Amino acid sequence: MAAGGFCKLPNGTVVVAMNLPSPAADAPAGVRVLVHAQNRARALTRLRNLGLRSVYLRGNTAPPTPDEITAVLHHPDGLIWRTAPAGGVLAVELWHPIRALIRRPAASA
Repeated sequence: MAAGGFCKLPNGTVVVAMNLPSPAADAPAGVRVLVHAQNRARALTRLRNLGLRSVYLRGNTAPPTPDEITAVLHHPDGLIWRTAPAGGVLAVELWHPIRALIRRPAASA
């Protein structure tokens, strides 16, 4: 089961953070995904609509940090990712838009 959590903001919206296996074949082994939405159900629906079908949030074991909340709130899509920390050590890496992770393969003619 993927580790994850959420944080409810003062305006009523939530930020959901989840550590997931990477959906892309050439991407890192695991990614940390952040989603800003009206509620937890809508946040998970946004991920499922992108093709991450088996995404569930059970518990609040790994809620987003204040830095993560700031990053997702300042992104226009409200949906970002970066490599998941390995062994609790996080290398300095910028956040990426979700479209950089989930790319559709080019159709060959």
